[in-house]
Amino acid sequence: MSLLSNVVDYGVIGLLLLLSVWAVAVAVERWSLYRRVDVLAFASAQALETELTRRLTVIGTIAANAPYIGLLGTVFGIMVTFHTMGTQGTMDVRSIMVGLSMALKATAMGLVVAIPCVALNNVLRRRVKELLSRYEDVRRGA
Repeated sequence: MSLLSNVVDYGVIGLLLLLSVWAVAVAVERWSLYRRVDVLAFASAQALETELTRRLTVIGTIAANAPYIGLLGTVFGIMVTFHTMGTQGTMDVRSIMVGLSMALKATAMGLVVAIPCVALNNVLRRRVKELLSRYEDVRRGA
């Protein structure tokens, strides 16, 4: 069961940290593109939209799945706690609470990753709408 405990501590939380770094990298790259994009360089609104929304699904997918990954880590942590209680025969409230509190850190990490990703996704998608609107205005001659 120490393997399962290590999966929670290093695997699940490590995965969440890796996903958060990936999401931030995509967000920085996208924002950089949005700052320098020339909307007139695109032949159609669809071509512009395709370029602007490229890789945004990464951030949305991480935002949607990070809480579930954290929850999976919590389930593993609770399993470790119950297994330890069963094999050691200890029903000490302190050891149970410590085990459960450690298990919940995975859910907390999942939320810590998901909430900023949702915000990043919303900000970037709003910027896409603004750029597409600017494209339409320029094409209409407004």
